[in-house]
Amino acid sequence: MTAEGGKILMIDDDEDVLLAAKMLLKKQNHHVIIEKNPNKIPFLLNNDTYDVILLDMNFSKDITSGKEGFYWLEKILEKDPQAVVILITAFGDVEMAVKALKQGATDFVLKPWQNEKLISTISTAIKLRQSYSEVDKLRKAKEMLEEQISKPFGEIIGQSTAINEVFGLIDKVAKTDANVLILGENGTGKELIARAIHQRSLRKDNSFVSVDMGAITETLFESELFGHKKGAFTDAREDRPGRFELANGGTLFLDEIGNLSLSLQSKLLSALQARQVTRVGSNQSIPVDIRLICATNMPLHQMVKEGTFRQDLLYRINTVEIKVPPLADRMEDIPLLAQHYLEHYAKKYHKSVTTISPGAADKLKRYAWPGNIRELQHSIERAVIMTDSNSLQESDFLFSRPVSSSASPETLNLDEVEKAAIVKALSLYSGNISKAADELGLTRASLYRRMEKYGL
Repeated sequence: MTAEGGKILMIDDDEDVLLAAKMLLKKQNHHVIIEKNPNKIPFLLNNDTYDVILLDMNFSKDITSGKEGFYWLEKILEKDPQAVVILITAFGDVEMAVKALKQGATDFVLKPWQNEKLISTISTAIKLRQSYSEVDKLRKAKEMLEEQISKPFGEIIGQSTAINEVFGLIDKVAKTDANVLILGENGTGKELIARAIHQRSLRKDNSFVSVDMGAITETLFESELFGHKKGAFTDAREDRPGRFELANGGTLFLDEIGNLSLSLQSKLLSALQARQVTRVGSNQSIPVDIRLICATNMPLHQMVKEGTFRQDLLYRINTVEIKVPPLADRMEDIPLLAQHYLEHYAKKYHKSVTTISPGAADKLKRYAWPGNIRELQHSIERAVIMTDSNSLQESDFLFSRPVSSSASPETLNLDEVEKAAIVKALSLYSGNISKAADELGLTRASLYRRMEKYGL
């Protein structure tokens, strides 16, 4: 029984029995709702949930057979198959008890009951209900994970050669317990890569715990990562597990690990080598079993040479390195990414915008994207908010840096030259297919085929 007790619904046509049970159970910190009329059961179940339902088997219409109790047991379990129902009768026998249990009752008590027996039965029933809830939570979490895993790489969107190379590395490393270091510029999706590894690993049913190392102060580092005991410092009002403990059995993702000072690097290395942590204010070591994934946008190998990052820590965290390409190296993924964010923000802001004009699409592909995917995401969000059209236009995108004048400025590749000509014609005529086709000396059908070929 928890300190807060449970929420109990009791249905019995004997008011004295109801009041006696309520007084007894309230002393055990239970919240008790009593009802004389069984016909109100559907209403009560529609408006609330209960940890335990105490149900009389015999009401005024039928005082010995238990038929009414069985009828209402069936109705309760139809409404909530995981309901924990304890049947009560003054005329019970073994045969009726077995029948009640076979039909889904959790337990069976006789009136007059012994107080200690009733309290113990309800305490056990509440624990059973709590276990049902935990199982249900785990089932839903598993369903969500399976849904995410059913997508090739979750929210990682792209078909370019550069991103496919990353997908290949994820597939190779995910099923192992090897420590992974993810390198890449800000905004390239390093945490998505880490989550993809976890979701495809043998630890996928356990926790993925993410920690932004750049946001943790020196004074809170040990408390956040290793936990603390109550009273260990001024604000330590209760025992608290650290991120290592929370990730036990699962994956610990340490983002921005390059921001750690040398002293904190040393503490982290000690925990990783020992595979155990000690909470602040305690002398007891706690073993932990984690899969470690780290990420940074900083040049760790150069930092090792400069003496600002420990070489032994680098060896510990980078059994496998994955370098996430900047958006500038996967420009062919921009249409897919842009459309994904367009649909997301159109739904979020209840806008009817559904497409990106050819001119705007060309502008997106000619921009350098120093902020990578995160900058593209914010640009699409702003454009969706500001546009009055059903299609995003060039004017909806304002960039902090100049946009190059041509998608392929000095190429002699025929496909690239043709693509650039099509983009220019579409931009010149604001996406008007007929006029662009005339300018290019093509039929509308031919232009559409070429636009599909080049992903325009």
